[in-house]
Amino acid sequence: MPDNSAVLIEEILDAHGGRDLWMHTQRLDAELSVRGFLFTAKQRQVLDHTRVQAYCQRPSLLFLDYPGPGLIGEFSGDAEVRILDADNRIVKKRAQPRAAFRQPRRMLWWDDLDFLYFGGYATWNYLVTPFIFMRRGFSFEYLGQRRTGNRKFTCLRVTFPSDIPTHCRAQIFYFDQDMLLRRLDYTAEVVGRWAHAVHFCDDYRDFSGLKVSTRRRVRPLLFGQVLSMLTLVAIDIHDIRTRLDSSL
Repeated sequence: MPDNSAVLIEEILDAHGGRDLWMHTQRLDAELSVRGFLFTAKQRQVLDHTRVQAYCQRPSLLFLDYPGPGLIGEFSGDAEVRILDADNRIVKKRAQPRAAFRQPRRMLWWDDLDFLYFGGYATWNYLVTPFIFMRRGFSFEYLGQRRTGNRKFTCLRVTFPSDIPTHCRAQIFYFDQDMLLRRLDYTAEVVGRWAHAVHFCDDYRDFSGLKVSTRRRVRPLLFGQVLSMLTLVAIDIHDIRTRLDSSL
């Protein structure tokens, strides 16, 4: 990446709300709906106005009332996923949940804990990007300007550190002329090493200073071509509330 890489990253952070605002935010409380072909393929119920809590400074996310009323689905990195009852007692748990996807059954259907891991890390990534780039261990390669249709984007290849659960280590991010994230390309490795996807980010809204894409659509990428007729995952964010760090 060129010598002005730090300047470029700061421009991206500023466009989405700024480093200072993020450093003072402890948690994001969001309400979202998620559907798409992946839910059908893995025999999962769609999410309809589901509430989540995403912690800003660590890979941790809670699904409230998941997989049923009064329950809490807890994603906290690669070590373990858990389902808790209203008294915080463990109902189900799975250690090393990413490794479990190597078993053949996951090709056919996912159980509650499978989705909790996939949905947990994916949703957390989406909500904390691009501020996640502030963490140590990330590396960036500037890919120049790319034109898609009648629009031109600033493109970065971002390599994630091993301690961040994500779709795959190397992903390509596209930023528009205002430095807002508009697209990311990745391989959803827990689905399969063939699961190449393009993730589009639209309908930005301001939530207490944070600029957030509220309409996201994930489509297959086959031999470099986007299959626009098939929606793998559709995410609609209805609301976000920022929770400030009371210790600051």
